[in-house]
Amino acid sequence: MKIVVLGAGAWGTAMAMSAAAHPAGHAVTLWARDSAQAAAMQAARENARYLAGQVFPPALSLSTQGDVVALARAADLVIVATPMAALRPMLTLLKDVRVPVAWLCKGFESGTGRMGHEVCAEVAPLLPSGVLSGPSFALEVAQSRPTALVAASAEPAVRETLVAAFHSPALRVYANDDMVGVEVGGAVKNVLAIATGLCDGLALGLNARAALVTRGLAEMTRLGVALGARRETFMGLSGMGDLVLTATGDLSRNRRVGLLLAQGKTLEEATASLGHVAEGVYCARTVVERARALGVEMPIAQAVVGLLDGHVKPSDVVAALMGRDPAVEAG
Repeated sequence: MKIVVLGAGAWGTAMAMSAAAHPAGHAVTLWARDSAQAAAMQAARENARYLAGQVFPPALSLSTQGDVVALARAADLVIVATPMAALRPMLTLLKDVRVPVAWLCKGFESGTGRMGHEVCAEVAPLLPSGVLSGPSFALEVAQSRPTALVAASAEPAVRETLVAAFHSPALRVYANDDMVGVEVGGAVKNVLAIATGLCDGLALGLNARAALVTRGLAEMTRLGVALGARRETFMGLSGMGDLVLTATGDLSRNRRVGLLLAQGKTLEEATASLGHVAEGVYCARTVVERARALGVEMPIAQAVVGLLDGHVKPSDVVAALMGRDPAVEAG
Protein backbone atom coordinates (compact mmCIF):
# COMPACT_ATOMS: atom_id res chain seq x y z
CA MET A 1 0.00 0.00 0.00
CA LYS A 2 1.19 3.53 -0.82
CA ILE A 3 0.66 5.81 2.17
CA VAL A 4 1.29 9.56 2.36
CA VAL A 5 1.49 11.31 5.75
CA LEU A 6 1.06 15.09 5.50
CA GLY A 7 2.78 16.75 8.44
CA ALA A 8 6.12 15.90 10.06
CA GLY A 9 5.42 16.74 13.68
CA ALA A 10 5.83 14.14 16.41
CA TRP A 11 2.57 12.31 15.79
CA GLY A 12 2.72 12.35 11.99
CA THR A 13 6.31 11.12 12.07
CA ALA A 14 5.51 8.35 14.55
CA MET A 15 2.59 7.06 12.49
CA ALA A 16 4.64 7.23 9.30
CA MET A 17 7.36 5.19 11.02
CA SER A 18 4.81 2.65 12.23
CA ALA A 19 3.32 2.22 8.76
CA ALA A 20 6.77 1.98 7.15
CA ALA A 21 7.74 -0.82 9.55
CA HIS A 22 4.54 -2.78 8.79
CA PRO A 23 5.03 -6.44 7.85
CA ALA A 24 2.99 -5.85 4.67
CA GLY A 25 5.79 -3.69 3.27
CA HIS A 26 3.96 -0.41 2.76
CA ALA A 27 5.67 2.35 0.82
CA VAL A 28 5.36 5.41 3.07
CA THR A 29 6.09 9.05 2.25
CA LEU A 30 6.31 11.64 5.02
CA TRP A 31 5.63 15.15 3.70
CA ALA A 32 7.06 18.15 5.51
CA ARG A 33 6.10 21.73 4.72
CA ASP A 34 9.61 22.93 5.65
CA SER A 35 12.12 21.79 3.02
CA ALA A 36 15.06 22.36 5.36
CA GLN A 37 13.47 20.16 8.00
CA ALA A 38 12.82 17.43 5.43
CA ALA A 39 16.39 17.57 4.18
CA ALA A 40 17.71 17.31 7.74
CA MET A 41 15.45 14.33 8.47
CA GLN A 42 16.46 12.64 5.25
CA ALA A 43 20.15 13.07 6.03
CA ALA A 44 19.90 11.99 9.68
CA ARG A 45 17.13 9.40 9.14
CA GLU A 46 15.38 10.72 12.23
CA ASN A 47 13.17 13.63 13.30
CA ALA A 48 15.65 15.24 15.67
CA ARG A 49 13.28 18.06 16.58
CA TYR A 50 10.38 15.94 17.79
CA LEU A 51 11.57 12.33 18.13
CA ALA A 52 15.31 12.49 18.63
CA GLY A 53 17.07 9.14 18.51
CA GLN A 54 14.23 7.27 16.79
CA VAL A 55 15.67 5.92 13.53
CA PHE A 56 13.43 5.86 10.46
CA PRO A 57 12.62 2.48 8.89
CA PRO A 58 14.20 1.98 5.44
CA ALA A 59 10.75 2.08 3.77
CA LEU A 60 10.08 5.65 4.94
CA SER A 61 10.87 8.39 2.42
CA LEU A 62 10.71 12.18 2.81
CA SER A 63 9.07 14.73 0.52
CA THR A 64 8.56 18.48 0.34
CA GLN A 65 7.09 18.65 -3.14
CA GLY A 66 4.67 21.54 -3.38
CA ASP A 67 1.86 19.71 -5.13
CA VAL A 68 0.21 17.95 -2.20
CA VAL A 69 -2.78 16.98 -4.33
CA ALA A 70 -0.62 15.12 -6.88
CA LEU A 71 1.14 13.32 -4.04
CA ALA A 72 -2.21 12.34 -2.53
CA ARG A 73 -3.72 11.13 -5.80
CA ALA A 74 -0.82 8.75 -6.33
CA ALA A 75 -1.40 7.15 -2.92
CA ASP A 76 -3.79 4.51 -1.59
CA LEU A 77 -4.23 6.33 1.73
CA VAL A 78 -3.56 9.88 2.92
CA ILE A 79 -3.02 10.75 6.58
CA VAL A 80 -3.34 14.40 7.59
CA ALA A 81 -1.06 14.99 10.57
CA THR A 82 -1.42 18.74 10.99
CA PRO A 83 -2.69 20.55 14.10
CA MET A 84 -6.43 21.19 14.20
CA ALA A 85 -5.96 24.77 13.03
CA ALA A 86 -4.54 23.56 9.70
CA LEU A 87 -7.08 20.81 9.03
CA ARG A 88 -9.55 22.97 7.10
CA PRO A 89 -7.04 24.31 4.54
CA MET A 90 -5.55 20.84 4.08
CA LEU A 91 -8.93 19.19 3.50
CA THR A 92 -9.85 22.00 1.12
CA LEU A 93 -6.75 21.14 -0.92
CA LEU A 94 -7.70 17.46 -0.91
CA LYS A 95 -11.43 17.89 -1.59
CA ASP A 96 -11.30 16.25 -5.05
CA VAL A 97 -9.10 13.34 -4.01
CA ARG A 98 -10.89 10.01 -4.12
CA VAL A 99 -8.57 7.89 -1.98
CA PRO A 100 -9.31 7.54 1.74
CA VAL A 101 -8.12 10.50 3.84
CA ALA A 102 -7.91 10.37 7.64
CA TRP A 103 -6.68 12.92 10.16
CA LEU A 104 -4.84 12.54 13.45
CA CYS A 105 -5.60 15.88 15.11
CA LYS A 106 -7.88 16.03 18.14
CA GLY A 107 -9.90 19.09 19.01
CA PHE A 108 -12.54 21.60 18.01
CA GLU A 109 -11.74 24.18 15.37
CA SER A 110 -11.23 27.61 16.87
CA GLY A 111 -13.82 30.13 15.74
CA THR A 112 -16.30 27.69 14.24
CA GLY A 113 -16.36 25.08 17.02
CA ARG A 114 -16.35 22.31 14.40
CA MET A 115 -14.90 18.85 14.89
CA GLY A 116 -12.85 17.28 12.11
CA HIS A 117 -15.72 15.42 10.49
CA GLU A 118 -17.83 18.60 10.52
CA VAL A 119 -15.04 20.56 8.86
CA CYS A 120 -14.74 17.84 6.24
CA ALA A 121 -18.49 17.90 5.58
CA GLU A 122 -18.26 21.64 4.88
CA VAL A 123 -15.20 21.79 2.63
CA ALA A 124 -14.88 18.26 1.19
CA PRO A 125 -18.24 16.49 1.43
CA LEU A 126 -17.35 13.84 -1.16
CA LEU A 127 -14.01 12.94 0.39
CA PRO A 128 -13.80 9.35 1.74
CA SER A 129 -12.74 10.32 5.23
CA GLY A 130 -12.05 9.11 8.75
CA VAL A 131 -10.04 9.73 11.89
CA LEU A 132 -7.41 7.79 13.82
CA SER A 133 -7.60 8.34 17.56
CA GLY A 134 -7.05 6.67 20.89
CA PRO A 135 -4.60 6.52 23.82
CA SER A 136 -1.16 6.99 22.33
CA PHE A 137 2.01 8.99 22.82
CA ALA A 138 4.02 9.59 19.66
CA LEU A 139 7.32 8.54 21.24
CA GLU A 140 6.00 5.13 22.29
CA VAL A 141 4.50 4.51 18.84
CA ALA A 142 7.83 5.42 17.23
CA GLN A 143 9.50 2.96 19.60
CA SER A 144 7.04 0.22 18.51
CA ARG A 145 5.69 -0.16 22.02
CA PRO A 146 2.29 -1.90 22.26
CA THR A 147 -0.50 0.57 21.42
CA ALA A 148 -4.19 0.38 20.51
CA LEU A 149 -6.00 2.92 18.35
CA VAL A 150 -9.46 3.45 16.87
CA ALA A 151 -10.08 3.91 13.14
CA ALA A 152 -13.40 5.74 12.90
CA SER A 153 -15.38 6.47 9.77
CA ALA A 154 -18.93 6.27 8.51
CA GLU A 155 -17.58 4.40 5.47
CA PRO A 156 -16.57 0.74 5.88
CA ALA A 157 -13.97 0.98 3.10
CA VAL A 158 -12.16 3.78 4.93
CA ARG A 159 -12.14 1.83 8.18
CA GLU A 160 -10.82 -1.27 6.40
CA THR A 161 -8.06 0.71 4.68
CA LEU A 162 -6.91 2.25 7.97
CA VAL A 163 -6.84 -1.13 9.68
CA ALA A 164 -4.88 -2.65 6.80
CA ALA A 165 -2.42 0.24 6.85
CA PHE A 166 -1.62 0.31 10.56
CA HIS A 167 -2.72 -2.88 12.33
CA SER A 168 0.49 -4.72 13.21
CA PRO A 169 2.13 -6.73 16.01
CA ALA A 170 2.90 -3.48 17.86
CA LEU A 171 -0.18 -1.46 16.94
CA ARG A 172 -3.71 -2.83 17.30
CA VAL A 173 -6.38 -0.90 15.39
CA TYR A 174 -10.09 -1.24 16.19
CA ALA A 175 -12.75 -0.09 13.73
CA ASN A 176 -15.64 2.15 14.84
CA ASP A 177 -18.37 3.95 12.89
CA ASP A 178 -19.11 6.50 15.65
CA MET A 179 -17.00 9.42 14.38
CA VAL A 180 -18.81 11.88 16.64
CA GLY A 181 -18.01 9.93 19.78
CA VAL A 182 -14.41 9.27 18.81
CA GLU A 183 -13.78 12.93 17.98
CA VAL A 184 -15.51 14.28 21.09
CA GLY A 185 -13.40 11.96 23.25
CA GLY A 186 -10.20 13.00 21.52
CA ALA A 187 -10.98 16.69 21.95
CA VAL A 188 -12.39 16.87 25.47
CA LYS A 189 -9.76 14.65 27.09
CA ASN A 190 -7.14 17.31 26.33
CA VAL A 191 -9.09 19.91 28.31
CA LEU A 192 -9.61 17.52 31.21
CA ALA A 193 -5.92 16.63 31.23
CA ILE A 194 -5.11 20.27 32.02
CA ALA A 195 -7.35 19.97 35.08
CA THR A 196 -5.68 16.77 36.27
CA GLY A 197 -2.24 18.29 35.69
CA LEU A 198 -3.32 21.18 37.89
CA CYS A 199 -4.51 18.70 40.51
CA ASP A 200 -1.17 16.88 40.50
CA GLY A 201 0.79 20.14 40.46
CA LEU A 202 -1.01 21.28 43.59
CA ALA A 203 -0.24 17.90 45.22
CA LEU A 204 -3.89 17.24 46.00
CA GLY A 205 -3.39 13.49 45.95
CA LEU A 206 -4.49 10.44 44.01
CA ASN A 207 -8.04 10.55 45.36
CA ALA A 208 -8.55 13.98 43.84
CA ARG A 209 -7.05 12.88 40.52
CA ALA A 210 -9.34 9.85 40.37
CA ALA A 211 -12.36 12.03 41.09
CA LEU A 212 -11.42 14.49 38.33
CA VAL A 213 -10.84 11.75 35.77
CA THR A 214 -14.10 9.99 36.61
CA ARG A 215 -16.25 13.10 36.66
CA GLY A 216 -14.43 14.35 33.58
CA LEU A 217 -15.45 11.20 31.76
CA ALA A 218 -19.06 11.93 32.73
CA GLU A 219 -18.76 15.46 31.28
CA MET A 220 -17.25 14.12 28.07
CA THR A 221 -20.01 11.55 27.71
CA ARG A 222 -22.80 14.08 28.30
CA LEU A 223 -21.46 16.35 25.58
CA GLY A 224 -20.90 13.50 23.16
CA VAL A 225 -24.38 12.05 23.57
CA ALA A 226 -25.89 15.52 23.11
CA LEU A 227 -23.96 15.80 19.84
CA GLY A 228 -25.26 12.44 18.61
CA ALA A 229 -22.58 10.01 19.77
CA ARG A 230 -23.17 6.59 21.29
CA ARG A 231 -22.65 6.44 25.06
CA GLU A 232 -20.67 3.21 24.87
CA THR A 233 -17.98 4.83 22.71
CA PHE A 234 -16.80 6.78 25.75
CA MET A 235 -16.07 3.60 27.67
CA GLY A 236 -13.62 2.57 24.95
CA LEU A 237 -10.17 3.55 23.74
CA SER A 238 -11.05 6.97 22.36
CA GLY A 239 -12.96 7.92 25.52
CA MET A 240 -11.87 6.49 28.84
CA GLY A 241 -8.63 5.08 27.42
CA ASP A 242 -7.40 8.33 25.93
CA LEU A 243 -8.54 10.33 28.96
CA VAL A 244 -6.67 8.12 31.44
CA LEU A 245 -3.48 8.25 29.38
CA THR A 246 -3.53 12.00 28.76
CA ALA A 247 -4.55 12.86 32.31
CA THR A 248 -1.90 10.72 34.01
CA GLY A 249 0.97 10.16 31.56
CA ASP A 250 4.20 12.11 31.97
CA LEU A 251 4.46 12.54 28.18
CA SER A 252 1.14 14.43 28.06
CA ARG A 253 1.57 18.03 26.90
CA ASN A 254 -1.86 19.06 28.17
CA ARG A 255 -1.21 17.59 31.60
CA ARG A 256 2.11 19.45 31.56
CA VAL A 257 0.29 22.74 31.02
CA GLY A 258 -1.73 22.11 34.19
CA LEU A 259 1.40 21.22 36.14
CA LEU A 260 3.13 24.43 35.07
CA LEU A 261 0.13 26.61 35.85
CA ALA A 262 0.02 25.08 39.32
CA GLN A 263 3.66 26.17 39.75
CA GLY A 264 2.69 29.76 39.06
CA LYS A 265 3.75 29.93 35.42
CA THR A 266 1.71 32.08 33.07
CA LEU A 267 -0.12 30.39 30.22
CA GLU A 268 2.34 31.93 27.76
CA GLU A 269 5.30 30.57 29.73
CA ALA A 270 3.71 27.15 30.03
CA THR A 271 2.92 26.75 26.34
CA ALA A 272 6.24 28.20 25.21
CA SER A 273 8.14 25.62 27.23
CA LEU A 274 6.43 22.68 25.51
CA GLY A 275 7.85 22.98 22.01
CA HIS A 276 4.69 21.26 20.75
CA VAL A 277 1.03 22.19 20.38
CA ALA A 278 -1.20 21.50 23.40
CA GLU A 279 -4.61 21.26 21.76
CA GLY A 280 -6.51 21.51 25.04
CA VAL A 281 -5.41 25.13 25.42
CA TYR A 282 -6.87 26.06 22.05
CA CYS A 283 -10.16 24.17 22.20
CA ALA A 284 -11.18 24.54 25.87
CA ARG A 285 -13.38 27.56 25.27
CA THR A 286 -14.99 25.95 22.21
CA VAL A 287 -15.81 22.83 24.21
CA VAL A 288 -17.58 24.92 26.83
CA GLU A 289 -19.39 27.04 24.23
CA ARG A 290 -20.74 24.00 22.41
CA ALA A 291 -21.81 22.45 25.70
CA ARG A 292 -23.56 25.63 26.77
CA ALA A 293 -25.43 25.85 23.45
CA LEU A 294 -26.72 22.32 24.01
CA GLY A 295 -27.59 22.88 27.68
CA VAL A 296 -24.86 20.45 28.81
CA GLU A 297 -23.20 21.11 32.15
CA MET A 298 -19.37 20.80 32.11
CA PRO A 299 -18.05 22.34 35.35
CA ILE A 300 -14.52 20.94 35.04
CA ALA A 301 -14.07 22.18 31.49
CA GLN A 302 -15.55 25.54 32.47
CA ALA A 303 -13.11 25.83 35.37
CA VAL A 304 -10.22 25.13 32.98
CA VAL A 305 -11.37 27.98 30.73
CA GLY A 306 -11.41 30.35 33.69
CA LEU A 307 -7.91 29.25 34.61
CA LEU A 308 -6.56 29.65 31.06
CA ASP A 309 -8.16 33.07 30.78
CA GLY A 310 -6.50 34.16 34.00
CA HIS A 311 -9.82 34.86 35.71
CA VAL A 312 -9.23 32.41 38.54
CA LYS A 313 -6.20 31.15 40.42
CA PRO A 314 -5.28 27.43 40.47
CA SER A 315 -6.39 27.07 44.10
CA ASP A 316 -9.69 28.78 43.30
CA VAL A 317 -10.43 26.21 40.59
CA VAL A 318 -10.24 23.39 43.12
CA ALA A 319 -12.30 25.31 45.67
CA ALA A 320 -15.00 26.00 43.09
CA LEU A 321 -15.25 22.36 42.03
CA MET A 322 -15.24 20.99 45.57
CA GLY A 323 -17.74 23.61 46.71
CA ARG A 324 -20.44 22.53 44.28
CA ASP A 325 -23.77 21.40 45.72
CA PRO A 326 -24.30 17.69 46.47
CA ALA A 327 -25.63 15.68 43.54
CA VAL A 328 -26.63 12.14 42.61
CA GLU A 329 -24.05 10.27 40.55
CA ALA A 330 -26.02 9.51 37.39
CA GLY A 331 -23.58 10.18 34.56
